[in-house]
Amino acid sequence: MHSIKHPGKTIGDFCRPDQMALVVYDMQIGIMRQMPDGAGITARVLSILTAARASNFPVIFMRHMSMPLALMGAFQRRQAMAWQRIDDPTAIKPWFLRGSEGFEIVPELQPRCDEAVIDKITFSAFEGTPLSIILRDLGLTSFAICGVATEIGIEPTVRHGADLGLVPLVISDACGAGHAEAAERSFANMAFMGDALICQSADFIAAARQS
Repeated sequence: MHSIKHPGKTIGDFCRPDQMALVVYDMQIGIMRQMPDGAGITARVLSILTAARASNFPVIFMRHMSMPLALMGAFQRRQAMAWQRIDDPTAIKPWFLRGSEGFEIVPELQPRCDEAVIDKITFSAFEGTPLSIILRDLGLTSFAICGVATEIGIEPTVRHGADLGLVPLVISDACGAGHAEAAERSFANMAFMGDALICQSADFIAAARQS
């Protein structure tokens, strides 16, 4: 009879560079300007990024991209109108066009040449991107995630990643939010589902140093 290996349940079980990548979600200039605690979130993400780099974790930055008006179909226009709170589709102003200042990663977190920057038009970092291919090709089983915004992109990415059979680690105090109550509901949902690990920055940094 084959013995059953424990699948792992603690941060230390997964927080190793041969098991986990760090995903830095949408830390862009145009988004951080809208965050109530943008400077604090940036500082905490930087501390996590520094620890991950020191321990040679794979690092992948996600970046939200707007389509130019000519490439916006019915859904893209409807979504843009909802987010910009307008009723006239001709008044849409794409916020994150490639090459615009707001599209770029904040300078404090400048990606290195051995780190990926993946552009997306979705809220799940896995939909329509090569993220899952990269993680699986590296033989990884888990990903840690930090960035913004919890209620918009972090939760969908965590839920999608779990559906792909990856173990998400959410670094909660390094996940910013545009709407505090919505973010609280997102954390409650993730905790209720139980397939993600949730920790603080200090926990990740300590585990990374021991990896």
